[in-house]
Amino acid sequence: MTSPDSPIRVVLWRHGQTDWNVENRFQGHSDIPLNKVGHYQASEAAKVLAALRPDRIISSDLIRAQETAAPLAGLTDIKVEINPNLRETDGGLWEGKLASENRASHGELFANWYEGGDEPAGVTGERRSEVAKRAVSVIEKETTNFSGTIVFVTHGGTVRSVLGSILKLPISQWGVIGGLSNACWSILELTKHHTGSRWYLAEHNAGSLPEPVFGDDAVN
Repeated sequence: MTSPDSPIRVVLWRHGQTDWNVENRFQGHSDIPLNKVGHYQASEAAKVLAALRPDRIISSDLIRAQETAAPLAGLTDIKVEINPNLRETDGGLWEGKLASENRASHGELFANWYEGGDEPAGVTGERRSEVAKRAVSVIEKETTNFSGTIVFVTHGGTVRSVLGSILKLPISQWGVIGGLSNACWSILELTKHHTGSRWYLAEHNAGSLPEPVFGDDAVN
C-alpha cells in the first residue's frame, strides 16, 4: 500500500474484444467471453498497467472482465476482487441482437438512448443514471480512506456513465464523452484544493493508437 499522502488514482479499464463486439451485438449482462484478439489485448495492456503499480484490482463479475483482469493479476501478484455493480448496462430486450435489429424494432427509443437519453435500455433494461449510481457507489466506497491506485475492470457503457457522473456533467451531455476501445482505459485522479477535493480526468481511451470502438455504447 502506498503512503497516506499519495493521491488517489482510479483506472477504469474496459474489457478486451469479444465476438459480439465485432458483430455489433448488444452484450449488456450477457456473459460473453473474450475472443483470441481480446486475450491478446488484455495481455498487452496489462504490461502497461503493471507499470502504474496498482494496489488493488476490482472487476465486474462478467467473464469478459474477469478474463481481462487475469493477466494484470498475474503480473502484479494481486488477487482480483469481484463486484457485480461494475457490470455493463442491462440491455433488456436489446441484448444479443444486432444494432440494426434494435434500430428496426425500437427506432426512436434506440436513437434517443444512443444520443445520451436516460430512457431504459431495451425497454426493460437500465437507465444510464442507474448504471452510474451503482458503479460510482463502488468507486466511492473503495476510495474512502484509501490512497494509491485501483484498477476497476469494467465495461464501455459503465465507464461513460461513471465519468459523466463523477465529472458532474448533465446526463444529456454524457454522450460527448468518447467511447473506450477494447482493453483501453480512462484514469481519474482525486486532487485536493483549499475548497475541498475534486476528481479530474487525467487520461481517456489510453493504451494504444486509435482503434475502432466496438460495443454497446459505440455510435452506430
